[in-house]
Amino acid sequence: MYDRILVPVDDGEENRRAVEHAAALRKLSGGRICLLHVVDPLWYANGRECAAIYFNSVLPAMRRDGQRILQEFRDMLGDDAVSSEQVLEESGIRSVPEIIIGQAKQWGADVIVMGTHGRRGWNRTLMGSVAEEVARLAPVPVMLVRPATPKQP
Repeated sequence: MYDRILVPVDDGEENRRAVEHAAALRKLSGGRICLLHVVDPLWYANGRECAAIYFNSVLPAMRRDGQRILQEFRDMLGDDAVSSEQVLEESGIRSVPEIIIGQAKQWGADVIVMGTHGRRGWNRTLMGSVAEEVARLAPVPVMLVRPATPKQP
């Protein structure tokens, strides 16, 4: 049923749980897992950075960090890593949810499994939710995996 399982990851603990759930789904279905990390430079930009510094040091460091994150989660998959792919995308002018949904379409995902920060109240309102937007707009089912202990408002 779920032959292609897309798992967007960043460096949060909730993603560890999402990868565990995706691995369990993969064992049931015999499918493949695609780990996706989005380098989102706009998240870190404060409007005062010098372009040369940004492109010469910040962006390459973000790419290396993204590769490290993907490798850590691939290692976590153990034997399931054989049936996995890793994709590193840069957001550019697109939002992170747009990239996740685009990758789901391009790769032919049957389901998206992703962690959610578990923010509540004003924190959720102010910060927004990538997971919520993906769940609303994705062309395939989305499994949201909560952290072990949701963050307080």
